[in-house]
Amino acid sequence: MSRIKPTPKKMEPLATKKAGEFAFKSKLTGPMTEMSLLERSLLLAEVSMISYLSIEECNIAAGKLGFIDGKFFNSNNAQAYWFQSKHDSVVVFRGTEPRDWNDIQTNTNAIAAVAETIGRVHSGFKSECDEIWPYLEKELEANTLPLWFCGHSLGGAMANICAVRCMLSYIKSEPEELQTFGSPRIGCRKYVNYVKLKHYRWVNNNDIVPRVPPSWLGYRHNGREMYLDRNGGLKKLNGWRRISDRLQGFWHGLKQFRIDQLSDHSAVNYIDTIFELVRGERPTVPAAKSVVASVAPVESPQSEKPVTAMPSMDEALSEMPPSESSDANRFNQNALKPESLNQSAAGAFASGSETSPQPIRQ
Repeated sequence: MSRIKPTPKKMEPLATKKAGEFAFKSKLTGPMTEMSLLERSLLLAEVSMISYLSIEECNIAAGKLGFIDGKFFNSNNAQAYWFQSKHDSVVVFRGTEPRDWNDIQTNTNAIAAVAETIGRVHSGFKSECDEIWPYLEKELEANTLPLWFCGHSLGGAMANICAVRCMLSYIKSEPEELQTFGSPRIGCRKYVNYVKLKHYRWVNNNDIVPRVPPSWLGYRHNGREMYLDRNGGLKKLNGWRRISDRLQGFWHGLKQFRIDQLSDHSAVNYIDTIFELVRGERPTVPAAKSVVASVAPVESPQSEKPVTAMPSMDEALSEMPPSESSDANRFNQNALKPESLNQSAAGAFASGSETSPQPIRQ
């Protein structure tokens, strides 16, 4: 039976939203290395999403995800967060929320600059990283926990460049993994192939941002592509099969009066689609509301079509080592219950709570 792709949500600015408007689908209860790949991807997608919130709301949201400490970096509008749990450190870079083609064109100017390693890298992305790296470097030097990098959109490009810098530097703490969602191309073939970094690069069907800057200008991707097809399945599609899948997704979007290339880029839609993959991987995980709590609930179990694991997912993940599928660190299913949305900010930071984060430092 075909997987049902979650209906894309209306693209609204995340920066204006409150943490209480989201029904988070992840909860850190142990080391991230004990999570499956899809569970870890879902968590890092949600971390990437909350980076768009205000500092105050991001602090609350980080606590709901299980982090206990955080720090905010801001240098000439190049921004990143550092989150810590008892077991892990996560660095996430704030991107932009393009809602029309003009935004995308402005943020993906294809001028290249000489990279600090080899080849050439996108000058705009490199400039943003140059602004924030000196401050981030100090934290990386002192880090003793497993380190993870992530980001959505242009934040994914920054996470990519900074993760490479971290791996090549004198810093002892090396990235365990990089996960990006809807990230653009960052540099030439020599640059992206220079460092072999464990990188999962998520692309949602018609998302336009991963296709810029154009490849005919010499730009390339690195990492292992995790392609989400028009039905929300995880597949390996190339050539005409990829084109056909995109065209069918685009036509379906037109029938719903939306531009698929933009709606597929939404961080919220990445989260909803990956969560359906997790449900297929772990059928015991209950259905949940969308990430945005204000939308209509999903259909009742009686009318909902069952979600089953796609054979293509097994194919796509066949290269993963056995440890990636550990049964440890399952989702905190209480986070999916409606009452968790009614928790006040004060409740989210109750003194002495194991998951109460320290206020994010600037």
